[in-house]
Amino acid sequence: MSNRNPEVDAWLAAYDNPQRDLVAQVREVVLGVDPAITEAIKWQAPTFIFRGNIASFFPKSKKTVTLMFHQGATIADPGGLLEGDGAVSRVARFADAAELEAKREALTAIIRAWVDDRR
Repeated sequence: MSNRNPEVDAWLAAYDNPQRDLVAQVREVVLGVDPAITEAIKWQAPTFIFRGNIASFFPKSKKTVTLMFHQGATIADPGGLLEGDGAVSRVARFADAAELEAKREALTAIIRAWVDDRR
């Protein structure tokens, strides 16, 4: 059984943004961390879910793919991927496929930490 949501497939197919392919690549990385991670369209954007909202894309971002971690301030981030200093959320940004590949391990570790913490 796939953890891909057809609503997100449709959203991505209609997504008119120069970063569409990179959004799809980030999606694959996140969904690949654990089959229990699901996704839905919330706040007009794909959102990853596992016992709470993990992260959502900022769909209007055109220079980078920006993934907002709803409770990013509470997630272990040993790789230093997350940006921001707010009380609750943090963001991860990816400019291109090479940057995603360079940050893949850190992104995977953050998603894994979220899932492990909630199991």
